[in-house]
Amino acid sequence: MEPTPDADRSVIAAFFDVDNTIIRGASAFHLARALWQRGFFRKRDIASFAVHQCRYMLFGENKEQIDEVRSRALSLMTGHSVAEVVAIGEEVYDEVLSSRIYPGTQALLDEHLAKGHEVWLVSATPVEIGNLIARRLGATGALGTIAEHHLGLYTGRLVGDMMHGEAKAHGVVALAGRRGVDLEESYAYGDSLNDLPLLRCVGNPCAINPERRLRRLARQIGWPVRDFRGRRVLSRRNMRTASAAGAVWGLVMGLRVLRRRFRR
Repeated sequence: MEPTPDADRSVIAAFFDVDNTIIRGASAFHLARALWQRGFFRKRDIASFAVHQCRYMLFGENKEQIDEVRSRALSLMTGHSVAEVVAIGEEVYDEVLSSRIYPGTQALLDEHLAKGHEVWLVSATPVEIGNLIARRLGATGALGTIAEHHLGLYTGRLVGDMMHGEAKAHGVVALAGRRGVDLEESYAYGDSLNDLPLLRCVGNPCAINPERRLRRLARQIGWPVRDFRGRRVLSRRNMRTASAAGAVWGLVMGLRVLRRRFRR
């Protein structure tokens, strides 16, 4: 439920993407891993999520891959309790996500709150998890993908579109209309080209920890660029080594599953 806006003043808001903007990596991967450990998924499912995580870290977001993962995740969640998933999300935040938050982004978020701005997370992650992360960070709320549920159980269907790409901009514009947000005076932060619709719908866009294509575009347009990843690895050889290690890990997970299936 959204907090009540102050009708006597124009609202300024800051909109933050989550993955690789606030949290290093894909938050949904860590949630999927925790769900697998509790019997929600099979090993081949988590292997598929691991390969997707490797692609994400190597090449950034891809709409077709995201749609594929979304469809698989929705089908696997059918019949499971919303309350159970949120409880697991709380554990994942404490055990994993809290240590993966970029201190620089957290400081920027806190700065907006100190100025009296509303702060909203805008992410393709399920809205229940988005709201959980927003609450833990002290943000106003979250816009996320809404998975349909009936009597507290997921049905395997979406309500509306996945909160990704153009849907982020539509969600922000609709929120601004409800809450009286002045988008021209507001701020948005994202890390990939898929965040362009979000960045373009405010007067103060900023690329945070940007992938190569967004960094280049931001410089051409004149948008500010901020990198909170600390001392970045300058050696391309080291970058390739780290990326290859992640890809090999995902491949090994998949091969282990296949080997067990052939043995059976």
